[in-house]
Amino acid sequence: MTEAAGHVPVLAGPVMRLLAAGPGQTAVDLTAGRGGHAELLARAVGRDGRILLVDRDPANLAFARDRLTGLPPDGRPAIDARHASFGAIERLAASVGTGASPVWAADAVLADLGFASTQMDDPARGFSFQSDGPLDMRLDPTQGETAADLVARLPEAELADAIYQFGEDPFARRIARTLVERRSRAPIASTADLAAAVMAAYGPRARQSRMHPATRTFMALRILVNDELRALDHLLAAIERGSRAVTQGAHTWLRPGARIAIIAFHSLEDRRVKHAFADWERAGLGTRLTRKPVEADESEIRANPRARSAKLRAFQIAAESVAAR
Repeated sequence: MTEAAGHVPVLAGPVMRLLAAGPGQTAVDLTAGRGGHAELLARAVGRDGRILLVDRDPANLAFARDRLTGLPPDGRPAIDARHASFGAIERLAASVGTGASPVWAADAVLADLGFASTQMDDPARGFSFQSDGPLDMRLDPTQGETAADLVARLPEAELADAIYQFGEDPFARRIARTLVERRSRAPIASTADLAAAVMAAYGPRARQSRMHPATRTFMALRILVNDELRALDHLLAAIERGSRAVTQGAHTWLRPGARIAIIAFHSLEDRRVKHAFADWERAGLGTRLTRKPVEADESEIRANPRARSAKLRAFQIAAESVAAR
């Protein structure tokens, strides 16, 4: 599933097995990307089903929408595409399925918290130090501050805290000090500028590092630029509110028995998802479908090395209200 999409959906088989989307259902892909997972979901729900595509990257969202629109008419579901953060799902859900349409609620919800290979591989997006490009890192290139903006204006202590908290780099303070010293002489405007500054901060230790020394700093700045953890917190809160509404017999954006699948790519994300799912199960809001995260097998990792760090967890919300039990 690489073709013109230029992106391989991670853990596609386990995602579809755990979500168990079927004909006539409503599926939500909160991180549509290039539409790999979305196409599988669309085929599963079929022409009587519906699919909501959400993405912060307008170009990827348009690509995913066009990909699904190109499916054969006799198997294509109703498609709604929204340019937004997945953290806004409750607001988005309230804006679809109105008028003559039946009351809208999701049966299957996917959030792949990684980013598309097309974003990673495009030097103009600034996500990687593999090729030089502007230090941007915005998932939505139409709004917000770039990584270069943040590196230019944040105080040294805030830069150090961000690199340590989001990148878990033990040399965060040294890196922040180097960035501040270098920006006083010239702007840190490119990915090569940032990578060189981190290498300088590491000094001789750079040769001993198992990964490129700039890896953690790039991840930390990307998380900071896109406010990724807050968006995940908003999503988890929305799922919890929806689950509680179901147990109370109230209408919400989630249908009773809906399944949620979330793919995380680093411990800061996975820890949040793991704890939320366990808390919800203890509160009687539903059942964890995965006790441990599902990870890519060796064959998938060989075909798609970026799947190595993916961790998939799934949860099924209660199928009935507490009053009905």
